Amino acid sequence: METEELVRICELLPEDKRVEVADFARFLLAREDDERWERLIAFDQHRPKLDAFLRQSAAEPSTPMDMDRL
Repeated sequence: METEELVRICELLPEDKRVEVADFARFLLAREDDERWERLIAFDQHRPKLDAFLRQSAAEPSTPMDMDRL
């Protein structure tokens, strides 16, 4: 139902306002994706392979990026 109403509303709007509606819808989708990733990252479950990788990475020495080697 909402989709049909949104289409009717957009058809009544001038082109520049339809573009704004589409941009806002894209913004909402991007924000939803961000929130999904935040929920996944915050998921508090034991991840032995990830934990081992993070420990190993933290133990490795770090060196500044050498642009000549890229």
